Amino acid sequence: MPTALAISPHLDDAIFSAGGTLARLSELGWRVIVATVFTASVPYPQGFALACQLDKGLAADIDYMALRREEDRQACAAIGAEPIWLPFREAPHRGYHSANDLFAGLLPTDDIVAEIAPHLEELSERYEPDLVLAPQAIGAHVDHVATFLALHRGGSACWLWTDAPYATRPAARPSPFLLELDSCERRVVTLDAAASDRKVSAALSYASQLPFQFGGVDAARATLSKETQESFLVLDASDGRLAKMV
Repeated sequence: MPTALAISPHLDDAIFSAGGTLARLSELGWRVIVATVFTASVPYPQGFALACQLDKGLAADIDYMALRREEDRQACAAIGAEPIWLPFREAPHRGYHSANDLFAGLLPTDDIVAEIAPHLEELSERYEPDLVLAPQAIGAHVDHVATFLALHRGGSACWLWTDAPYATRPAARPSPFLLELDSCERRVVTLDAAASDRKVSAALSYASQLPFQFGGVDAARATLSKETQESFLVLDASDGRLAKMV
């Protein structure tokens, strides 16, 4: 049985961006694993981290990441995938104190890339995936950038998804790796009705994120139902540009 390993920064990125492709692979008999990097619960969040939770209508005493991990469990079940949750804290818990900070580049004091890389290498050794999928880091969110850099420290070949919903936002920053990726082979996966339906069902499992990311459940359903394709850049491990990126 071939294996696909999706490396997702957050608990929703892989499904929002490549959920139809992952569903299709599952239908074709692949083992599909979605490993999410930033999933650690942080007791007693403070400052900006707490504001991110309160803004979504969640009380301060709720374990926000436990709620999100349960959403991810349901989402992965909808596309026939296995969830794996790595023990790293999201950026608001690592010294990023505002929304602007999240898109202004990795802090010099943030060693998260070096911390993540061995875990991703271990996943690759354990599952020996035939296909790795990961973000391009469109939007330049620091957690997406860190995931990209950690993965490619090992020279991993993969399909890089178009980060959704960032890619559809006019003001979204391009990927910091745009020049390096510009000449990569482009791959488009056309979704059949079954894969599209499973992606939508999976995406709607992330109820805590839908108002912020899409404007609500109905808007999310309408937006995602219109998507008939998912696009990727194919990055070859033998490509010498990998070394330059890290």
